[in-house]
Amino acid sequence: MMSSRIKRHRQRRHGANHFALIPFIDMMTILVVFLLAHTAEVDILPNTKNISIPQSLSDRKPSAAVVVMITKDSLYVDGQLVGSLNEVVADQGPFFAPLKAALLAQNARSLNSAQKTDISKREVTIMGDKSIPYSVLKKIMLTCSEAEYGKVSFAVVERERAAT
Repeated sequence: MMSSRIKRHRQRRHGANHFALIPFIDMMTILVVFLLAHTAEVDILPNTKNISIPQSLSDRKPSAAVVVMITKDSLYVDGQLVGSLNEVVADQGPFFAPLKAALLAQNARSLNSAQKTDISKREVTIMGDKSIPYSVLKKIMLTCSEAEYGKVSFAVVERERAAT
């Protein structure tokens, strides 16, 4: 027969195991909330394997904007093919007319009323391979300006900073 003292000891020990789970559950809840809050920030720019983006020390996160993507052989506006890079180089004008038409069509589709009246609030992000010649980038930037975009940004990869 078990003594009453041993029974009380076993009851206390089994009860202590139950209460040891409560701090663990609290810790897991806090961890889940933390992870949900910090994974909500998603990249706005599309990820592509065809482009090697230059590195920079940029502190500003990208905002929602029209994306002009320049690969080594093609030009896209928000994923829609506009033309080839050879066509951009061969075009003798100061800007590339098919790109301007695509940007103007994008303006009509996606702008809210504040952006329609204020050109300085219209944003376009140029995402180009780092091997693209400057003359092509210059023509694309001028085309964005001609299509009435007030903010022209370049997509870059944030470079690792040395510890200070």
